[in-house]
Amino acid sequence: MLSMELRNEIKNLIIETLALEEISASDIKDDEPLFNEGLGLDSIDALELGMALKRKYNLTLSSNKEENKKHFYSVNTLCELVRSNQNG
Repeated sequence: MLSMELRNEIKNLIIETLALEEISASDIKDDEPLFNEGLGLDSIDALELGMALKRKYNLTLSSNKEENKKHFYSVNTLCELVRSNQNG
């Protein structure tokens, strides 16, 4: 099970990185899509978020675009990525 602490950390990272001042962490659903119909992020947001995740969690992102799309789908999938990276 994913920790609430990590979920909230990632939600706050999204808000801070992308300057989404009009929303709070509680506005972002764990399994809601971050892009298009969900939170409405775009490819520039994805790049910024990717850089923030690399800095904060020392992540190495794949060069495989489809694989990254799966990881960046929702808060839950980002949590899984961070956890699997931390566990080696």
